[in-house]
Amino acid sequence: MPDDLWRMSAVEQAEAVRDADVSAVELVDSHLDRIAEVNPRVNAVTQLLAERAREAAAFVDARRAAGEPLGPLAGVPFTVKESTPVEGVPTTFGVKRFRTLVASADAPPVARLRAAGAVPIGHSNIPTLILAGMHTRSELFGDTVNPWDRAVTPGGSSGGDAVAVATGMAAFGLGNDSGGSVRIPAQFCGVAGLKPSTGRFPADHRALGPDDPGPASQMLVTDGPLARTVRDLRLTYEVLAGTDPRDPRAVPVPAYGAPLPRPVKVAVVANPGGHGVHLTVRRAVGTAADALRDAGYDVCEVPDVPRLDEALEVYGRIVVTEFAPTWPAVRTLLGEGGDRYIAMTMERTPPATVDEFMKLMGSWLGIRRSWAEFLHEYPLLLGPSFTEPPVEPGLESRDRAGLERVASGMRLCTATSFVGVPAIAVPTGVVDGLPCGVQVVGRAFREDLCLDAAQAIEDRLGVLTPMNPVGPRVGSGPGV
Repeated sequence: MPDDLWRMSAVEQAEAVRDADVSAVELVDSHLDRIAEVNPRVNAVTQLLAERAREAAAFVDARRAAGEPLGPLAGVPFTVKESTPVEGVPTTFGVKRFRTLVASADAPPVARLRAAGAVPIGHSNIPTLILAGMHTRSELFGDTVNPWDRAVTPGGSSGGDAVAVATGMAAFGLGNDSGGSVRIPAQFCGVAGLKPSTGRFPADHRALGPDDPGPASQMLVTDGPLARTVRDLRLTYEVLAGTDPRDPRAVPVPAYGAPLPRPVKVAVVANPGGHGVHLTVRRAVGTAADALRDAGYDVCEVPDVPRLDEALEVYGRIVVTEFAPTWPAVRTLLGEGGDRYIAMTMERTPPATVDEFMKLMGSWLGIRRSWAEFLHEYPLLLGPSFTEPPVEPGLESRDRAGLERVASGMRLCTATSFVGVPAIAVPTGVVDGLPCGVQVVGRAFREDLCLDAAQAIEDRLGVLTPMNPVGPRVGSGPGV
């Protein structure tokens, strides 16, 4: 076994623990050493759970010593987004006023990962309250740095997890995505990320109290893993999929569907909606398309995805309408300047009346139907997660032009979240010192098709991480 165990994939780490080639405690300690070395330069891990992680790892080792079977993620350390509860740890949302709000129980996906033997090693940074913008900067923990280039953002809102995974501080991270919050950080940091179908993973998104959120928050937000390899994504997907009595939305659909006739058709749309795409991203889509052709897929250039602009408009109005009544109170929690992103968004998109809202809900179903018909003809769609290379931190909050540019860049993520279909972000290479990548979108509940295609791309184009961050130390980081 190598000294730097953190370099191993999640699959390799779990196999090594089960085979007694390494102890779970040694594996956790390797990651803790890596966090101590790297986190001061990137500030991705917020609340370090060192002693709790060692205790959990020791329990795994004791089970192995007793001859008990170990789970598929035995001993594998992972990070958890600062907005997702970990029992006994504050769920701060990056807000100073929430630093003492200790979670009474694990969120359902954390519980499933623990049951599979995985070890939470720390919380990870997010934009304040997940609302301050696309860049991972929180009032409580400060800025997270993109390890490839500190002049660009790591993305968000799951940027802390993406950075932790890319730099080897965790084998995988648990983020969530309602319009690109897993896939964009994955593209910007050179890792893979999965946004599952709505209802595939059980979750509990009651943020700060006992009341459930409205329909947009119920339907749009999906928890999903980030990892360095597609094989690791597949393993975490298999663990996270299923039902849970705490989430009646989670449906008992098999993790793997029936095989499709070969060759599987893939629609390619490099410039969704025709609103522009950077040459680097267009080339990344072309490179991934060539990889899929080489793997035997029937790759077809198509004019566009269904009803993109309408989907973006309806998405925006439903979300703003649901959010508007709480905005005056929420605004006070965002800290100085933290309200600019949402304030500009709400100025751009007014809330709907009751009659308008009902029509919007009908439009939502119609748009989902159009996408289902499209994906019936083309089981897979290949396109960008973000239509530009990584942008500067805080661009979306700078001014109206920056907001529009970021909203346009993430448009395919927004639309695919809106229709509830699965998507996987996968890297395609490095250009001018920055990672680039694509996303593979599939039919509802056919994450397996997305995983197969993403694996084919990765097999031909390689894995970019783990990597050592560039640039100087940025501070000790609140959690280390």
